[in-house]
Amino acid sequence: METIQTPYFVIDEAILQKYYDMLTDSLKQNWNNYLVGYSFKTNSLPWLVSFVKKNGAFAEVVSEDEYSLARYLGFENSEIVYNGPYKGEQSFRDVLLAGGYVNLDSQMELSWLTKLASEYPDRNFEVGVRANFNLEKMCPGETTMGEVSGRFGFCYETGKFAQALSILQKISNVSVVGLHLHSSSKSRSVNIFRSIAKMACQLKEEFNLKLSYVDLGGGYCGGMEGRPEYPDYFPAVAEELSKCFSPAETKIIVEPGISLISKCTTFVTSIFDTRDIKGTRYVMTDGSRFNIDATMIKSSHLFHLEKSEEYTAKRPVMNEQIISGFTCMECDRLFTYENQPELVPGDRIIYENVGGYTMSLNPLFIQYFPAVYVRKDGKLIQVRRKWTPADYVQGSDWKE
Repeated sequence: METIQTPYFVIDEAILQKYYDMLTDSLKQNWNNYLVGYSFKTNSLPWLVSFVKKNGAFAEVVSEDEYSLARYLGFENSEIVYNGPYKGEQSFRDVLLAGGYVNLDSQMELSWLTKLASEYPDRNFEVGVRANFNLEKMCPGETTMGEVSGRFGFCYETGKFAQALSILQKISNVSVVGLHLHSSSKSRSVNIFRSIAKMACQLKEEFNLKLSYVDLGGGYCGGMEGRPEYPDYFPAVAEELSKCFSPAETKIIVEPGISLISKCTTFVTSIFDTRDIKGTRYVMTDGSRFNIDATMIKSSHLFHLEKSEEYTAKRPVMNEQIISGFTCMECDRLFTYENQPELVPGDRIIYENVGGYTMSLNPLFIQYFPAVYVRKDGKLIQVRRKWTPADYVQGSDWKE
């Protein structure tokens, strides 16, 4: 058993490399003109960002802060894929001027682009446009929003997408060369991405677009038994895209996050106390639900146990043990352990598939950010130490 003080995250580099290679191999085999834009919002741990950069990924960012972090960690403006509704105007300009990828999301950005184009009449600016479309109609019951519209991009069904194209076509030194079609789904099915590819073809044909890229976005599944993997998605995508695009002329952009890193990341916690209250056994751990389920939407967790070797007594089977976190919130309950041997202080609970979003959404609540380690060649290497009060107060001014 590891002797490192819990709680902490562990990223297994070999598994991460396996999934990155699986992604790029699948793309090469099916559409050998592609770009990986790693999703900063999913997990922007500097070590992880450095890893994907070394493997050839660009930075997919959705805010001024994420953009600034990408630049700080060594990405050039030309290596940025800039998405989302919360861009900064200066970074928007910088990426466009450097030839990076900008997918327009709003009327505000149309205004920024119009202004930029007028300031540089001798430059040609190439942009993508995010299309908001009814994926639910194409994939009933599979999308996150259902019949309620999503709130990003320009809506195809209401004519806003056509209106945006009309505005852009009137700017002589602006070319629409890309479509951004990311759409969140519950199923993460192959059918979702097949339908996104179909929509790319529909928009190309209807609006006579000459596209150098189609950005499929993210939302792939990965590392889950019985669920699709990268080699399942891209044959279907290629089959649809090839009806109106060719790899020689049009690039696929993919924006992996959870599918790339979840399988390789675990969160290690220890039991520090147990207590019985009105016939209920509560198991108290030094990891919290807020560490791995900050949005409070998960109904189950993948995990395994490492039982303390110091506890040698026979363990009775208990009907129910409620596994809880360290916080003072009653909702900080992770799962119920039913009809299993008693858990005791010193046992460890290791949660699996927790790298995507969970690390980014960790709060500074009661306990500061936990340490992060990378498993490499059988050894654990610390890539982020546990935060201390000195880290917490940085940038603050409270002394006279």
